[in-house]
Amino acid sequence: MLSANKTIDEVLFDLPRREQTIVRRLRNLVLECLPFATEKMMYGVPFYTQNRMICFIWPPSISWGKKKYSLETRGVTLGFCQGNKMANPDGILLAENRKQVHCIYFKSLKEINDDQLRAFLYEADMIDGTFRKMKKK
Repeated sequence: MLSANKTIDEVLFDLPRREQTIVRRLRNLVLECLPFATEKMMYGVPFYTQNRMICFIWPPSISWGKKKYSLETRGVTLGFCQGNKMANPDGILLAENRKQVHCIYFKSLKEINDDQLRAFLYEADMIDGTFRKMKKK
C-alpha cells in the first residue's frame, strides 16, 4: 500500500523492478530538461510544476482512481498537463478522450527515445512559460 506521505525516492524504491527502471529514466530526462521545475508528490506520483503543472510520471502499479493497470497492459505514463497545446505531428501524444492532458506510455526502456522526449519536455516548458505572471510596475 502506498502512503501519501512517502517521498518520491521511497515510492520509486517500492515499485516493481521493471517499472522502477523506466520511471528512473523518465525522471532523469524530466529533471534534465526542466531544471527550474519543482518536483513534488501529487496523487501519489511525481508531478513537475513551475507556473502550472507541466508533466507527471505515473507507474501502472499506482492505481489511477478506481482503475488498476500493469506494465503489460498500460505501461508507465508520462503525461503532459498542457498536452493539448503541444505539437504532435506523429500522434505520439495520446489524448484518449481527454481535452487537456496527453500521454505517452512505456512498457520497456527500449521504447524511450531520449531525443524525442527532450523535444516534448522543452516544448512543455516553453508552454508553461506562457503562464508566467506579469510583474506589476
